[in-house]
Amino acid sequence: MELDAIDRRLLRALQQDGRVTYDALASEAGLSSSAVLRRVRRLEDAGVIASYVALVPPERIGLGLTAYINVRLEKQTDNPLRNPRDLFRAAVQTWPEVVECAALTGEMDYLLRVLVQDMQHYARFISDTLLMHPSVQDCKTSFVLERLKNTTAVPV
Repeated sequence: MELDAIDRRLLRALQQDGRVTYDALASEAGLSSSAVLRRVRRLEDAGVIASYVALVPPERIGLGLTAYINVRLEKQTDNPLRNPRDLFRAAVQTWPEVVECAALTGEMDYLLRVLVQDMQHYARFISDTLLMHPSVQDCKTSFVLERLKNTTAVPV
C-alpha cells in the first residue's frame, strides 16, 4: 500500500498515542475528522494498522528480568510425523514467558525474548520447559542489564 505524507503523519501520531481522538488527529493532519476517520479505517482495512494495545512495562508487574535465549533445534528426524521445527513452533506459542520468538539464520535456529520475575523463575523456565522440549538441542542466554532504547514504533 502506498502511504502519503498524511498517512505517515497519522501513523506516527497513533504510534505515540493509540487513544488519540480523531479531532486531535485531524488538527495535526490538517484534515476534517471524517476525512481522518476514513484514512485510519483504510489503514486498518489494509492491515497497516494491525491492532491497538496497552503497553505494560514488565517491571511494573513483577517481571524484572529479561533474557534473550538463542535456541538450536535437533536436526530433522527420520519420523515424518515428528518435525522438530513444527513441534517447537507450536510449543513456543503456549509458553507465557516467551513474548517474542524469531527464526534466525546462522548457527542458532530461534531467538526468544523471555520475561521472568527473577533468576529462579528463569531457571525453572529453562530446566522445566525449554530444555525439556524434545526438539531443543542447545540454548545460550544473554540477560538484559540496561535498556538503552525500547520502542514499539516503526519508522514511518
